[in-house]
Amino acid sequence: MSALSIVLLVVGIMALVVGAEWLVRGSARLAARTGLSTVVIGLTVVAFGTSAPELAVSVGDVIRGGDEAGAIALGNVVGSNIANVLLALGLAAAIGGALVVAPRIIRIDVPIMIGVSVLVLFMALDERIGRVEGLILVGALVVYLAWTVIAAKRGDLPAGTDELGDVLAPEQQRSVWSDLGFVAAGLVMLVVGSQALVKAASDMAADLGVSDLVIGLTVVAIGTSLPEVATSVLAAMRGERDLAVGNAIGSNLFNLLAVLGITGAVAPDAIPVPQGAIQVDFPVMIVVAVACLPIFTNGHVLRRWEGAVFFAFYAAYLTWLVLDAADHSVRDDYGAAMLFFVVPLTAITLTVVGYRSRPSARI
Repeated sequence: MSALSIVLLVVGIMALVVGAEWLVRGSARLAARTGLSTVVIGLTVVAFGTSAPELAVSVGDVIRGGDEAGAIALGNVVGSNIANVLLALGLAAAIGGALVVAPRIIRIDVPIMIGVSVLVLFMALDERIGRVEGLILVGALVVYLAWTVIAAKRGDLPAGTDELGDVLAPEQQRSVWSDLGFVAAGLVMLVVGSQALVKAASDMAADLGVSDLVIGLTVVAIGTSLPEVATSVLAAMRGERDLAVGNAIGSNLFNLLAVLGITGAVAPDAIPVPQGAIQVDFPVMIVVAVACLPIFTNGHVLRRWEGAVFFAFYAAYLTWLVLDAADHSVRDDYGAAMLFFVVPLTAITLTVVGYRSRPSARI
């Protein structure tokens, strides 16, 4: 692995993190000036802003062309969704303490995340995600955003989503030109960072002899998930425990609907989906999404030990990917993969649900 690849990797990740932060700041303040509630800003602008690195990297990957164009984009979306739950929420709960889960997250966002994850898997069964599938996902995003705005104006959204109020109030004192400057600078940083990261990831894949998909699922996914990881951990440490969960789940929705949808819609050719991703990585993403529901539901809390379990499973998943890249027998077939990851995670989930269902269980 060349020194240039490492430099590009570091520069790309730093530019993506800074660019996303600037974009979120400027966009949120501009949205607040229009009179939008903090509920709508949090569910739309901020969620989209933290998914901006994934979008920039994925679109840049399909536009660059080449034999494996789209592999990094696919791995980026799937890997980021897994990382947002297991890594971001796992670290946030393990380091910052128990995380509060807003009722809206349980009743609306997690079920939608599960449904969209299953839908994407069905779309990928023919080993491609083309323009039609991408447009369907973008259409679903439009419906979701429209419903969010309308529900917020009618007051139908459950409480517990006003976590941005304290942040936006003092910031509205700045000029509109300052806000526009943050947005423009953030977009530039995202473009520069995405180009550097895609170039570094492609070079690393070639140097290490592994596929672009594996690099997308690991290095790129973690790099583009850093805004979510940093936001969730810092929010938990500062006591904003509902923001940590909402940030991660909201970002996952935008990754599937916006990032994968827009990428599929603009790709010159369909995004190729390897059989390995269909048999393993997509099911892992779905199982991780499903595992959120029972753990979040009882008590509306993600406890510290549960966060540690999430983080441990993410470490196990990364180990699994490395062993597969090295042609190890652990992932020679789908049965071994199920035994290694899905079955234990499902067993942990069922154990937690069963324990909390007891009348004597403490919440």
